[in-house]
Amino acid sequence: MLRVRWQVGCSDELVESCGKFGVTVAMLDTGIAFHPDFDHRIIDFKDFVNGRNNRYDDSGHGTHVAGCICGSGVASNGRYRGIAPYSRLVVGKVLDYRGDGIIESMADGIEWVLKRKKEYDIRILNISIGMGEHTEPERMNRLLSLVDQAWEEGLVVVCAAGNMGPKPMSISPLGARKQVITVGCHEGGYFGERDHLCENYSGRGPSPYAMKKPDLVAPGTDIVSCNAGIERRGRFYRNAYVAKSGTSMATPIISGGAALLLQKYPFYTNVQVKQKMQYTAMDLNEPWNKQGWGMIRIDRLLM
Repeated sequence: MLRVRWQVGCSDELVESCGKFGVTVAMLDTGIAFHPDFDHRIIDFKDFVNGRNNRYDDSGHGTHVAGCICGSGVASNGRYRGIAPYSRLVVGKVLDYRGDGIIESMADGIEWVLKRKKEYDIRILNISIGMGEHTEPERMNRLLSLVDQAWEEGLVVVCAAGNMGPKPMSISPLGARKQVITVGCHEGGYFGERDHLCENYSGRGPSPYAMKKPDLVAPGTDIVSCNAGIERRGRFYRNAYVAKSGTSMATPIISGGAALLLQKYPFYTNVQVKQKMQYTAMDLNEPWNKQGWGMIRIDRLLM
């Protein structure tokens, strides 16, 4: 995350200038593990897969995503700090230990977030999940309607473009919705011509609902963030962080940027957040269906 924060212009000074009262971000994923980087900022957890009461993450995906959004970096002396380290989290586990899930769990998770929105003052919904379209239309339509409803009720909904690119119209169905902020991967040339970059398999637009997709890109290759397999050894930790790649990792970078913006300007609507993120993005001189408006630049965003 140190490299990512440098790439997107997210300095510690900028973060501190937004104050220390972070906004609440809802995250639907594989759950979240106990990790010192989240201290006491996990304010609710619900398991839609196994029905367990205590929070956990038997995959590691959700913990990594959460660290990108708001890990404090305390176990790394700040090196792997997330984008918005004062934000609070409401976490719904909708995917199992393999990262698989069913439409009903995802839909129930969104409904739960909407019911808790006022109680926890939830401002952002992060969905780092790519989905195929091979399911019954009625079930998928319910889910897509709930995604639209979340936006209409004022949430900044941030969805992964998915990892099914690079063919046109390969964006995940949730990310294909017109109103949501759809996030693809791009490293901005950081790794040169290296093989296996996330940008080479990031979902590409257009979508059936919006010609201009994705909306934004962020780094998503070898992102180092919180590890669900962390081990305590006396006063120290082992395996506190791990590297992962994909649009799932790029998406929380955008959610973190939105969290900082709302932390600084709490009166912004979700439409204003999306527009400001688009207008302040850095053009990478790539085709629109690969980069959208460009890479997020948090230094411009918070001006």
